[in-house]
Amino acid sequence: MQISFFGAAQTVTGSQHLITVNGRKVLLDCGFYQGRREETWNRNRHFPFSAADIDAMVLSHAHIDHSGNIPNLVKQGFRGRILCTTATTDLCGAMLPDSGHIQEEDVEYVNRQRRKRGEPPFKPIYTQKDATASLEYFEGIDYEQPYPLLPGISVTFYDAGHLLGAAIVALDFQMENSGAKQRLVFTGDLGRTQPILCDPTYLDAADILIIESTYGNRTHQPMEDSEKGLHQVIQRTCQRGGKVIIPAFAVERTQLLVYLLNKLYHQGDLPDVPVYVDSPLAVNVTDIFRRHPGYFDKETLALLRQDPDGDVFGFRRLQYIRDVEESKRLHSRKEPCVIISASGMAEAGRIQHHLKNNIENPLNTILIVGWQAPHTLGRRLVDQAPEVKIFGMKYYREAEVVTLNGFSGHADEPGLLNWAKALQQHPQHTFIVHGDPAAGQELAKRLRHDLGFRNVLQPDLNQTVEIT
Repeated sequence: MQISFFGAAQTVTGSQHLITVNGRKVLLDCGFYQGRREETWNRNRHFPFSAADIDAMVLSHAHIDHSGNIPNLVKQGFRGRILCTTATTDLCGAMLPDSGHIQEEDVEYVNRQRRKRGEPPFKPIYTQKDATASLEYFEGIDYEQPYPLLPGISVTFYDAGHLLGAAIVALDFQMENSGAKQRLVFTGDLGRTQPILCDPTYLDAADILIIESTYGNRTHQPMEDSEKGLHQVIQRTCQRGGKVIIPAFAVERTQLLVYLLNKLYHQGDLPDVPVYVDSPLAVNVTDIFRRHPGYFDKETLALLRQDPDGDVFGFRRLQYIRDVEESKRLHSRKEPCVIISASGMAEAGRIQHHLKNNIENPLNTILIVGWQAPHTLGRRLVDQAPEVKIFGMKYYREAEVVTLNGFSGHADEPGLLNWAKALQQHPQHTFIVHGDPAAGQELAKRLRHDLGFRNVLQPDLNQTVEIT
């Protein structure tokens, strides 16, 4: 068999791994790469393989860096099944058309500039229509139910504890040449103990392991500390008459923040100010979370039963905003409030308008609650850049910028090692993906030295490994 690492190799984004076994090709994830604009454009537009030659695809979860290029895969000729959990199917039904819409808007803006220079127009990598067409290939299944994927190959999903419906993927197959039975386990994004979701499932066997390493060289601060930090930032900013602007991913991070604010509100610890979730996608995704309580942990289910409104994602001072005119009215608001808006790295969407209108006011706080990729506006804010560009215009940063790192939905180094330690028989081959080089190197070292794993490799982009 062969494993080709076509994404999330020596970096975090663009998860894409091609498994070739018994003459069949199975693609694990088909994510969008995020980075410098020209590189992002080229890598996402062109696959290093023929889409029509892929027999089946398995999707670990709905985050765009894992699912975002599926419409392009179908557009270029893929016609197999896309297996994932039922919640992932629902989330992609909201997220992929939204991604197509953003691309259409971005290309329209770029093409206006190109027309002025007499240059030919660009086309989006895919459109909303392309994204909607790709959804017909999705097939949702439950956790821990072995399912036939292709002749001689079955797939089983286990709860990854990372995002609603996120899965650890186990592929079981029998090698045609030797008759040996093999299990390949792909962690996808491995989660941690966190509100709302169940903890990751521990597995006891893997012959081949592909494991993420986003935080392979870090230990998270307790999430409780970040919850306290959230409370303190809102209290401090509102007391001085400012607004709290939070760039947040519309999927998972926004729902977590709303859940925590719901708790603060019912405990009487939230200032009596309005809270706005200004993102149509976040509104749609929150509705999907509400429809899937079967994925919630025991604590969340208990709070759901106790909540006066029967909704852990809502409270009296919270308002969800879809309409663009309502969003624009927030720009002229002077009174204290909390605004949660996408995108999470502040590279697109309504959050850029909120930052533009609030970044030069020292009363305000910009609260960063998620990982920020290099070369993004969010990363420049984390780095306390004295000035930034938004919509091509220069703005001086006068607002306070606070970063709370403890909200991550990824396992940290101890979490990854504890999960790997549960494997009763060490994998014959382990591949470290979905992490920056330093994080992957540290995790590889710990797996070798602390757990005694052999044949641990951090593959390069486009590297193909032969396993006999």
